Amino acid sequence: MTSPAQPTSRQAESSPAPIRSHAPIIARAAEPSARDGHAAFLAAQLPWYGLDAGWRGERRLGTLCADVDGTVQYGSLLHGDAPAGRPGGDPQRRAVTVVTMAPLPRRPALRPDGTARGFVEASTVASVAAVAGIGLVEEQWPWHLDVAVRQHWMDQQRELAAQVADRLGDLPWRLLTLSVDLLPQVFHYRESEYGWVLATATQHCFLAAYGRGVSAYSLAFTRVSLADYEA
Repeated sequence: MTSPAQPTSRQAESSPAPIRSHAPIIARAAEPSARDGHAAFLAAQLPWYGLDAGWRGERRLGTLCADVDGTVQYGSLLHGDAPAGRPGGDPQRRAVTVVTMAPLPRRPALRPDGTARGFVEASTVASVAAVAGIGLVEEQWPWHLDVAVRQHWMDQQRELAAQVADRLGDLPWRLLTLSVDLLPQVFHYRESEYGWVLATATQHCFLAAYGRGVSAYSLAFTRVSLADYEA
């Protein structure tokens, strides 16, 4: 596995990208996409990315998110422990989710953000960073809060994740070089109390990941076979 370079705070482009980076746009109205099987992932015809052979843990299919016409716009592949789904969670949980997003041209159509509250515009590194940031937040259901304020807290955290993705060139984002298809790739990377998020644009797709309990510095990404992932 290629040893990643240390991140720097210097602003730079994230890679030879098919499309210039712009800020994500959130608009109301959408429905979350449900978990689907291998057939749906294969039919999407996206260049699915996951962790390379250096990852020895579990691999599972995640979710697919589709445009209003049913075209799959992005999806996720899960690596490691499943969310505990109970008060307190599992502080020892080790997990990485990899998001592959289609490199579509900028257009009026909007991309679901994975919640029932909005869409993220479908053509930018900031878009995939927002999806990953929101995904990380949604694994942190606030059991410690009173039931009357939990949803408000979650909505607030989702909005903050989208706002942070709007500023890829500023702190808390740094640059981190990791391996993608055995070649060095520069990612925008940030850490939070919940875990970490990274995002970039390759020649084939927009790529992001988020995780906790696993160092992002140790990861490498590659095109994967969906047969290696449990439905």
